[in-house]
Amino acid sequence: MTSVVDQAYVAIRDRIDDGRLARGTRLHQEDLAADLGVSRTPVREALRRLAAEGRVELLTNRGARVADIDLAAMPEPYEARLVVEPGAAALAARRGLSPALRRRLHAAIAAHRAAAGDMQRSFVANRDFHLGLVEATGNALLVQFAEHLWVARIGAAIYERQAETTERMLLDADEHEAILDAVDRGDARKAESLSRKHVADALRRLTAD
Repeated sequence: MTSVVDQAYVAIRDRIDDGRLARGTRLHQEDLAADLGVSRTPVREALRRLAAEGRVELLTNRGARVADIDLAAMPEPYEARLVVEPGAAALAARRGLSPALRRRLHAAIAAHRAAAGDMQRSFVANRDFHLGLVEATGNALLVQFAEHLWVARIGAAIYERQAETTERMLLDADEHEAILDAVDRGDARKAESLSRKHVADALRRLTAD
């Protein structure tokens, strides 16, 4: 049975992940408790769990807020992605895609194309593809690490930093499709190579002056 703390955690986490609670927003336990129809105790425990994941910052004697994105430190999670995601793509190619996950990844690509020009929606579709690809490895530790990178350290603000255009967003979707095709064909070397180039190019755009 799902506990009240678990329910509060999921509800607040989802509000953070989909942007309803924006980066830097102050989180008041009383307001969250009233909104969720629970007492302050499960909200407090949920915020502690979210803080451990990096989604929330606990402020000494000042409550909590949604963790903000440090644009100056943005190359770090991208460097981490460059280490993890190409290997994950290769592993996914060797292990194969389930029909359900294949549909999800194709849906993420379609959503990315449909959202081109809209930074927030494009970011969400982009994130969904990359996290789905890591999920295809079947490795829970890789999934947990990738989720932390994408949720706690990377946000839609990267598109503003990279000055992502509609054309660039569409090109990203095309590159996702090529990676997915290699994974689906079981071509681990190609999947790894395409993923490495994709993330490396994003890192170069991020750090370009």
